[in-house]
Amino acid sequence: MFRIEHFVVEGLHCPKCIREIEGTLGENDKIKNARVNLSTQRLAVEWKEAVEDTLQNSEEVISALEKIGFKAFPFKTTNAQLEGDKVGKSLLKAMAVAGFAAANVMLLSVAVWDGGEMNESTRSLMHWVSALIVLPAATYAGMPFYKSAWNALKGRRLNMDVPISLAVILTCGMSLFQTYLKATETYYDAAVMLLFFLLIGRFLDQKMRNHARSVAHNLMSYKESKATLLHEDGHTEEIATEMLVPNQIIQVIPGGKIPADGTVISGMSDIDTSLVTGETVPQKAEKDTEVFAGTINVNGTLNIKITSTTGNTLLDEIIELMETAEQGRAKYVRLADRAASIYAPLVHFLAAATFLGWLLFSNVGWQGSLINAIAVLIITCPCALGLAVPVVQVVASSRLFKSGILVKAADGLERLAEVDTVIFDKTGTLTLGQPELANADDENVTPFNLELAAKLAKTSSHPLCRALIVACHDRDIPTIATESEIHEEPGMGLKATVNNITVKLGNREWCGINQNYLPNNRYSELWLKAEGAKPVLFCFKDRMREDALDVVHWFLRRQLKVILLSGDRKDVVDEAAEELGLSRYKYECKPQEKIEIIERIKASGDKVLMIGDGINDAPALSAANVSISPSTAAEVSQNAADFIFQSQKLDSVVRAYQVSLNSRKLVFINFALAAIYNMIAVPFAAAGLLTPLIAAIAMSLSSIVVTANALRLNFQKLYRSHEG
Repeated sequence: MFRIEHFVVEGLHCPKCIREIEGTLGENDKIKNARVNLSTQRLAVEWKEAVEDTLQNSEEVISALEKIGFKAFPFKTTNAQLEGDKVGKSLLKAMAVAGFAAANVMLLSVAVWDGGEMNESTRSLMHWVSALIVLPAATYAGMPFYKSAWNALKGRRLNMDVPISLAVILTCGMSLFQTYLKATETYYDAAVMLLFFLLIGRFLDQKMRNHARSVAHNLMSYKESKATLLHEDGHTEEIATEMLVPNQIIQVIPGGKIPADGTVISGMSDIDTSLVTGETVPQKAEKDTEVFAGTINVNGTLNIKITSTTGNTLLDEIIELMETAEQGRAKYVRLADRAASIYAPLVHFLAAATFLGWLLFSNVGWQGSLINAIAVLIITCPCALGLAVPVVQVVASSRLFKSGILVKAADGLERLAEVDTVIFDKTGTLTLGQPELANADDENVTPFNLELAAKLAKTSSHPLCRALIVACHDRDIPTIATESEIHEEPGMGLKATVNNITVKLGNREWCGINQNYLPNNRYSELWLKAEGAKPVLFCFKDRMREDALDVVHWFLRRQLKVILLSGDRKDVVDEAAEELGLSRYKYECKPQEKIEIIERIKASGDKVLMIGDGINDAPALSAANVSISPSTAAEVSQNAADFIFQSQKLDSVVRAYQVSLNSRKLVFINFALAAIYNMIAVPFAAAGLLTPLIAAIAMSLSSIVVTANALRLNFQKLYRSHEG
């Protein structure tokens, strides 16, 4: 297993920054892969082997980035939040200074423009006063751009802040020169207004990106930093969560977060498991209930035996999956990067060509030529193009996470949006993999017989005994274990004396039932045989997920092909297919048969979504175009799947499909918005139809519009099984 470290990188504004960072780190022999996400401003470094000296390797990454002009630090929730607040406050202060200066200079500019009778000395004084206001303000307010540009130039590269800084400096420099020459026109107001609107755009852009990545970015905040350790003598001790080890006992009070994965050994409470399952209704927790780090204990004190600690908990796995989904390189991202890589080097060439063209072939002079070149420098930033895909990816991953669905594959959403065939496994997918009583209506299955059977079943952990107890609970039938000694014969059944009568509960052979008596080939069976009484048969079938029928019909109504492939017996699969209204199904499928069926479907041009959970489903999950597994699936199946859903309901599959369709639509809209912006804005700027101020507003708005469009995904209504 390769070790992955995460860093926050300052100064990420365009795709060129991504290529510089990934290219630089790619030269390090120790690094297997480096991925940068523009929206989250996060870097994931995957090392080729597990190196013990984590600090040394982190410093190596930080040092390498510093050489090319980027400041980076290891990602920690608190540090990242503090750094984000610091950047936001810095931008806000710079924006306030630029706005104050702009308001005052505009008053002076109006006086100059309207001063038809103003003499040369008065106009020159106005210009010098404007210079005294603007130059210090531009120096301070432009620092976010200047620092970024200087760091880039030190690293012998260009980023989007280089042309912006160049534009502001050239405008101020030209205005100062014009003031010295006592010329009629200066551009102080344009320079400071340019900065003001650029800062507004960058501040809003940062706020919107923070909102887009809020779920993923703050996921680590679910971790509890302290735990209450319960010692054998009964006293408690508060320690850091990192100090916990498996098999220790911790105590969690009402309202507290559970700090590590574990099993309840005493106490009863409700647990808010929305982090894990996406379900908002608290789940009951009692003895032997598994609980997970990050979930919240609602109303009772629990003593929990730890099974997994920091670094190995389900929450850590979720964080890693979220990072994988957000940091990956989907094909749309690669397309946007290639477009931006071609586009970015043209920025300075277009600006230079604009300056020379206007200077040589017009009579606007060098000042007018320079102003047009400055407008081109500003407006040709490829920000919108660079954000078109990553911001949608982040919003989509976060939206699915809120619904209890984890995205494992970076391009999973793209592939899911293309499917036209849905293949379901049965056991553990359409069903819960949990037996339930199937013949409750039989005349022999009376409350008395159920209660008698429960007296023996209560002491057993066998799945059919557990299902019998659940059936009793559902019918408000008491489940009190007999006080007599119970003998359990492994693989056969249970025997006890109840009210001086020998009672057996187990398989047909154990209870001495003739093989020809009530033959049953469809269901799992449990027999109750009380001395002197007629034997009672309890039949059990796998419990269908409560919304399986709704989900299957949802896909059928949308003209998708739905197929059931199961390794189970013919009569069981026939019954399930009939219950679900499916005409296309196959029973007794071996793993290789499932693969062959999927390959035949793919060969016909269809795109296959495979949904399965068993070890035998892993090859089919890998063979399909895209795959989904429940969180209860075997580990090998989860590894093969592109998505994992945490809920007991199957409607998560529909929501994942909906989000994939909506995401693809928003990506195409973003590409269109970025393309339209560039096709219109660049020629207009080069033609001298846009001032630097208008160019700044347009550039900022393009990034904000692209991000705002992606955020629409948060407001789109998703399917819930009870809604149909």
